[in-house]
Amino acid sequence: MTSTQPHFDVTDSLTSGETAQARPVPEAPTYGPRARAAKFALRRILRKVPVALDLADGTHFGGDSSALPRLVLHDDKAFFARLGHSPMIGLGEGYMAGEWDVAPGTDLADALTPFAERLTDLIPPTFYRMRHVVLPQMLSSEENTKDGSRKNIHRHYDLSNEMFALFLDPSLSYSSALFDTLDPAPTQADHEGAQLAKIDAVLDAAGVTDGTRLLEIGTGWGSLAIRAAERGAQVTSITISAQQAELARERIEAAGQTERVSVELRDYRDQEGTFDAVVSVEMIEAVGEKYWPTYFAKIDEVLAPGGKAAIQAILIEHHRMVATRNTYTWIHKYIFPGGLLPSTEAIEDVLGRHTTLHTSDVKAIGPHYAHTLRLWREQFLANWVEVEALGFDDIFRRMWEFYLAYCEAGFRSGYLDDAIITIERPASPAV
Repeated sequence: MTSTQPHFDVTDSLTSGETAQARPVPEAPTYGPRARAAKFALRRILRKVPVALDLADGTHFGGDSSALPRLVLHDDKAFFARLGHSPMIGLGEGYMAGEWDVAPGTDLADALTPFAERLTDLIPPTFYRMRHVVLPQMLSSEENTKDGSRKNIHRHYDLSNEMFALFLDPSLSYSSALFDTLDPAPTQADHEGAQLAKIDAVLDAAGVTDGTRLLEIGTGWGSLAIRAAERGAQVTSITISAQQAELARERIEAAGQTERVSVELRDYRDQEGTFDAVVSVEMIEAVGEKYWPTYFAKIDEVLAPGGKAAIQAILIEHHRMVATRNTYTWIHKYIFPGGLLPSTEAIEDVLGRHTTLHTSDVKAIGPHYAHTLRLWREQFLANWVEVEALGFDDIFRRMWEFYLAYCEAGFRSGYLDDAIITIERPASPAV
């Protein structure tokens, strides 16, 4: 299928809202016993992880091979004080504050991946059992009520449409692509086609064809809705991001699909009607575990008998989800407040206990996400001058560089996965 969706670049008149700087990085705690313990622990960890570390005081941790990824500390005391105060937040804050970097010739994701690959072995079970003693809890203010969800989504997705356009592919897809091949590694020239191929895979999983009444939960910037309309579907797309909704409507109009697509500012909990298919791309991660039953029950409610839903979801292994579900991390504080990654087991459990729905297929595409994140980071850094001109500061640059590399490491190591999950509703009630 040839897509007729419009292409945008940074010269287009994209919707512009308030640009948001990174949250200020708090000053490092005072160097003390916890900092010394963190320094000791990291030295032991680097005996098992193939990464080298050069300290500002001239000390060296880890292996000596020049082939190893190498980290460089600029402020030893501040870095170890942060790490000792909050292991789940201090590493990222230290990078934002410029207290550490990668050495010339070392890629940030290359340096983080060995830790992600060995995370289960590096963190003993006793740590998980006692984690609440040393780690902050999830903040109740970030609970995903209707009002809380709007605030959480605003903090990330309403940063600036122009900023997102500077690192996403021309389709403005902010989720994993699906490449034809990962060897050789995909390039920027492959990216847009791979994003459209992923959209097609989601629509295929939901059985979207000519005449399908389709509900999309989470509009993004409109690419999936346009693609579905090109198939002849009648699309209702809902979002709680005002900036995304405005630009999505512009793009839908430019594609000539206003008769087939309606974009509404609406929480999924308020959606009514009946649909032949439901799709939702990487939105469940922002729902929150408390509201998973509500989310899937709503899909069950609006999906016609015999209908299909396709959910693209970032996933984590179930035992890791259980161990970390209430832990407040750097990602929560700076990137996705209120988020929680589900496991396939958790999704199936919620479906079984709260809906008539069942999972019929899971298509794992996690390795594709690692390359997608790599391409985003390349574009973000290559276009940093233009991003900076929008009003974003150097702390924001380091925050997003770390975020994209940190997530890439998670997918490269297999700690994280991504999947297109097909969910079906029975054609008739069970007898």
